[in-house]
Amino acid sequence: MTPRTDIRRDHNRNLPLLPALSRTRGGGVTGILDTALALTTAGVPVLPLSADKRPFANCPACRLNFCGGRPGMKTPGPCACPAPCHAWAAATTNPTVITSPLWRRAWDRAGAIGYHPGGAGVTVVDLDNPAAVDWARATLPATTTVATTRGEHWIYSGTVRSVNRVRDSVDIKSSMSYARWLGPGTGAMAAVPSLVHELVEKKPAAGPAPRPVTVPAQAGGGRCPHRSPVFLERGIAMAEQRITAATSAVHNTVYATFLAVLSAHGRCGCLTDTHIGRLFAAAQAKGESPRHCTAAWSNAATTLGM
Repeated sequence: MTPRTDIRRDHNRNLPLLPALSRTRGGGVTGILDTALALTTAGVPVLPLSADKRPFANCPACRLNFCGGRPGMKTPGPCACPAPCHAWAAATTNPTVITSPLWRRAWDRAGAIGYHPGGAGVTVVDLDNPAAVDWARATLPATTTVATTRGEHWIYSGTVRSVNRVRDSVDIKSSMSYARWLGPGTGAMAAVPSLVHELVEKKPAAGPAPRPVTVPAQAGGGRCPHRSPVFLERGIAMAEQRITAATSAVHNTVYATFLAVLSAHGRCGCLTDTHIGRLFAAAQAKGESPRHCTAAWSNAATTLGM
């Protein structure tokens, strides 16, 4: 029987005081759905993360973002998909959604709980190695800290825009991003410090240069695991057609198309410089500058938490 999870609140915190997930000897997560529901009662929007700690891929209807995206995304759309599609934008505090059949199917395969820091009113400074932790200890005010696999999460009250790589091995996760729930952490939560505001304002959202763009391959030799190389080629061709066919709101169309391609293929290592160059070329043929292409690609990657 799953032990009862008590919700307690400290007035100096924005996140609930909850235990980290417990794990069985076989490695499976016990009580993951119960913990997710407990988080939502404290106002923390959650989503299931796959075994590799990333959001689940979009469903077929949303895969190339032809659904238009969800209302809360950078380019708002009408999507009301009942599945946990669109990464951080799927995060919710609605228990009916979280316990629905499509979400339960994802929870059954989930390896962790994700949450939307901005939706919870907090900012996560993700420190990815000991050197980054040492920098934070010497530079940032003390706050709630949570140990991660390689470093720490420093959690502050308040929200900012999310930017990857503001420093070496330091990401800022708040609005339009997700973080992995690893427990309540220790220490009283402080307000977002001025240095974090400065870092996200002066640092452009990190991303690849227009050309060349290198997407490191993962296990599997860079072969797309979704279906076949034909599936990837068809997706790139459809993306080019979508950009070329745009007669208005070209910038929004380019962003939505980049978001769709990254959502489908950005994590599997199958995208090459040639594929991304084709997308940038199609966008530039419609009047987008190389700088706008880079910004759209970077913003799409940030939206997906990449």
